[in-house]
Amino acid sequence: MNARGQGFSVSRLFAVLAKEFIQMRRDRVTFAMMIGIPIMQLMLFGFAINSDPRHLPTLVEMADTGPVSRALLAGMETSDYFDIRGLVASPAEADRALRDGQATFVVVIPPGFERDVRRGLAPEVLLSTDASDPTAAGAAVAALPGIVAGAVAEVWPDAPPPQPFAVTVHRQFNPEARTSTNIVPGLLGIILSMTMVMITAVAIVRESEKGTMETLLATPVRPIEVMAGKIAPYILVAYVQTAVFLVAARVVFDVPFLGSGGAFFLGFNLYVVVNLALGLLVSTLARNQMQAMQISFFTILPSVLLSGFMFPFAGMPGWAQALGSAIPATHFVRITRKVLLKGGGLPEILPDMAALLAILLVIVALALRRYRRTLD
Repeated sequence: MNARGQGFSVSRLFAVLAKEFIQMRRDRVTFAMMIGIPIMQLMLFGFAINSDPRHLPTLVEMADTGPVSRALLAGMETSDYFDIRGLVASPAEADRALRDGQATFVVVIPPGFERDVRRGLAPEVLLSTDASDPTAAGAAVAALPGIVAGAVAEVWPDAPPPQPFAVTVHRQFNPEARTSTNIVPGLLGIILSMTMVMITAVAIVRESEKGTMETLLATPVRPIEVMAGKIAPYILVAYVQTAVFLVAARVVFDVPFLGSGGAFFLGFNLYVVVNLALGLLVSTLARNQMQAMQISFFTILPSVLLSGFMFPFAGMPGWAQALGSAIPATHFVRITRKVLLKGGGLPEILPDMAALLAILLVIVALALRRYRRTLD
């Protein structure tokens, strides 16, 4: 062997570099992931993620009106934390709004409030809050003392009484404000999304790489039959994962299961099918297993950041909420929290079920169209 060939060669180095750049240019999916994922992270963390949400939907149960009540509500509106969107007529309606996610706060002005304030009886205003996500409501609750002080100063600008009224905060669905109670139910949606999408995509692409897919395509099997046959085995995997997860959540983290098991069962199955269909769509875009994993990760990243799993959904700008509403994990995270933490049933989760069904129809249509192209 030539001794000079054993030393370091700049020319050989540049030859290898040129070969790698050519390979990178040919592998467009990998190159797109290298550029796209950092840009996506930059945009989402820079513009969409906000741990101090403002303009949270607020309803008012107003049994008394007067200058003190108006000053308090005006102060809450001015603070930018509360967005007062209307009135509720009863405690049952207020509770339903909190369970459905229509409101984050309900302000209850009790009967005879103005009279008791004038008599110095220090009545209490009740602020019921959806504490299933303690981060979303934390900053708003912390701003209450300043809001109350401003309302008192407006009504009594010269000599305000020491404490004309108090605000009592009632944290519903997570009274201890435990982070695990909020995170663990949402984590199920992320785990299912990660495993179902990636497993399905990699399994189908692996068959293409080994050549067994060509044999399958030579048979009279139709695209919809291939899709159903590929999806079905992994539904069992999802059942096992979910059973283990729910047991661990109850035993280890003391997460309750307060709602309807039937409603959860329906929502869970629909969500699993959506993710398996998404995995099939990914498989039609990837040419090898590495690309399948890369594209799967690209779809999972928005699920983690925009679904409300880690960061308050209400704190995101409008465009991010619109994008998040098109992500299946967003609706399943809501389903799990409504059922497990809020005691919800089928009526409460129907809007999210309808959204998942619409997303499923779009994904299936795209997957079938892409799959037919692979036949040509």
